[in-house]
Amino acid sequence: MTDRLMLLDTASLYFRAFYGVPDTVKAPDGRPVNAARGLLDMIARLVSVYEPTHIVACWDDDWRPRWRVDLIPTYKAHRVVEVVPAGADVEEVPDPLEVQIPVIREALGTLGIPIVGAAEHEADDVIGTLATRSTMPVDIVTGDRDLFQLVDDDRGVRVVYTARGMSNLAVVDDAFLVDKYGVHASQYADYATLRGDASDGLPGVAGVGEKTATTLLRTHGDIAGIISAAQAGEGMTPAQRTKVLAALDYLAVAPTVVEVVRTLDLPDVDARILPRPADEASRTAQVAERWALGSSMARAVEALGARG
Repeated sequence: MTDRLMLLDTASLYFRAFYGVPDTVKAPDGRPVNAARGLLDMIARLVSVYEPTHIVACWDDDWRPRWRVDLIPTYKAHRVVEVVPAGADVEEVPDPLEVQIPVIREALGTLGIPIVGAAEHEADDVIGTLATRSTMPVDIVTGDRDLFQLVDDDRGVRVVYTARGMSNLAVVDDAFLVDKYGVHASQYADYATLRGDASDGLPGVAGVGEKTATTLLRTHGDIAGIISAAQAGEGMTPAQRTKVLAALDYLAVAPTVVEVVRTLDLPDVDARILPRPADEASRTAQVAERWALGSSMARAVEALGARG
């Protein structure tokens, strides 16, 4: 069995499950469990298809880190429902999803899937760090394009992209990025910085869309090269030069916001998928009954059991 690590962008997956799975099934206490059940079904499918030997649920301990907001105040600002001066801003999460988070954490725990987060950092940064320090090939499961910057063919790091649904998963490698966006994985963070991303509150360089971002990166390699060319008045149209020079303040800080942190001091966790002891199997059944997770938990247990 070839070792392979699967890193789950957990919030990306349970948000998708919440909006994609009907909330007709409820736990005995009345709370919906569609996000929890949907996440378990996703895990079952992902483990069955991609056959990891190790798995980690990466967590947003801070979904909007202050250090990123200090650099770009609009970063994820449209998702904030409550600003907490002395703490983390409160993200807009539907109440029927919010009440399922403890269920999701308990279900992952009883399945033996470690949950890893980091103070003042997003799950993306946890994923970046674990993928960078991994000695085995890595599958990053997410619906977030920001993580395309972590693709590394030489190290076997790829993204299993869920944005088109679980029945139409895409495996993103460098060739995919060149074909889709015209840039290599090593250029993707700069591409995202130039293009901007309304879903994350990143303005981008005004007047620079995907095609222009690709053209500039193909010609000049990276943002440093683009700025140097603009200042020298070489290798781009006058209009492009004007746009780049007008955005120098943004370009001085945006790469730090967009780039995934890869150097967090994370604890070592045992991410191996192992056979479940009898007492753990009994506990899993109890959790499934307590929260009405039913066949979804059973499918996750079966898939993980086949790998353990």
